[in-house]
Amino acid sequence: MAEDFLPLKGIDHVEFYVGNALQAAHFYRMVFGFNIVAYRGLETGEKTRASYVLEQGRVRFVLTTALTPDHEIARHSQLHGDGVKSIAFEVADVEAAMAAVKARGATIVQPVATSRDEQGQVRTGVIRTYGDTVHVFVERRGYGGVFLPGFVRMEVPAPQSAGLAAIDHIVGNVELGAMNHWADFYARVLGFEQLAHFTDEQISTEYTALMSKVMQNGTGKIKFPINEPAEGRKRSQIDEYLEFYHGPGVQHVAMNTRDICATVRVLRGNGVRFLRVPDTYYDRLTERVGHIDEDLAEIRQLGVLVDRDEDGYLLQVFTQPVQDRPTLFYEIIERHGSRGFGVGNFKALFISIEEEQRRRGTL
Repeated sequence: MAEDFLPLKGIDHVEFYVGNALQAAHFYRMVFGFNIVAYRGLETGEKTRASYVLEQGRVRFVLTTALTPDHEIARHSQLHGDGVKSIAFEVADVEAAMAAVKARGATIVQPVATSRDEQGQVRTGVIRTYGDTVHVFVERRGYGGVFLPGFVRMEVPAPQSAGLAAIDHIVGNVELGAMNHWADFYARVLGFEQLAHFTDEQISTEYTALMSKVMQNGTGKIKFPINEPAEGRKRSQIDEYLEFYHGPGVQHVAMNTRDICATVRVLRGNGVRFLRVPDTYYDRLTERVGHIDEDLAEIRQLGVLVDRDEDGYLLQVFTQPVQDRPTLFYEIIERHGSRGFGVGNFKALFISIEEEQRRRGTL
């Protein structure tokens, strides 16, 4: 087996650039059940941006907004709306990580930099990926602060947890013809391997289609599906995303839960809107996927999808976009052995997405 030249401990955090980080933080707290744990802004001496750190299980989100209209964050938010700016990896040695990816052709956005406070130091480096998205390498080495130097702990009453445990995978949308380029980027620059390839024949309906390749790192902990549109009679969901996001970017973040029914009940009660497949999807569910431990009536009532592969089965559900632009959304997933992505659900799911596109007048 080839040596892993870029050992990644996991996803350290995902940072979003948003129009109003304070309001977004409370949205994620009250609707998705995240704890607000740290803050950086005017009160901490930061004059150009404000950031809130949110955590639930091992999921860590950072929501950042600009404090001046000419800031790069403000320009990003104006162009793309609220969306993911960076996906950060924790590494043991950021110098070695940056040297490895630079030697393999990565575009360096920020060389290795060190930030310090009384709790220790954190070192980071940044490279470019698709669109305006970047990857950050984070070396913590026993840093004892709440997140990064410059942040202070924030005491906010804890919300009801939705039971979200970890990030399962993060999906990127790229323009037509770019999927293979970025799959090669992750293989060549980051040492990822291709886990799966879905063609337009597998991921299509009568009207729309897309193609996807799933890349994963050496440990299999980090998975990045990369989607591109395919030729269809009408515009695909990827085309819609690219139009409203104004370029490539993160389409959705999938988060694990140990009890998807309990999670969906909490999220629905908090106002999260989910995509709903036609009820006929459930008529032959047992025949298609075999026995599952969950109650079938509850699965149907909550709109949870089920798929099986040679390793086991999974349950999944998808939110509608969480901002006014039809761009970023979330997937909730519970795995029982399956390492797949629900290919058996794709067509039913896309029919539901097309119905939402019709309602928006963008199909």
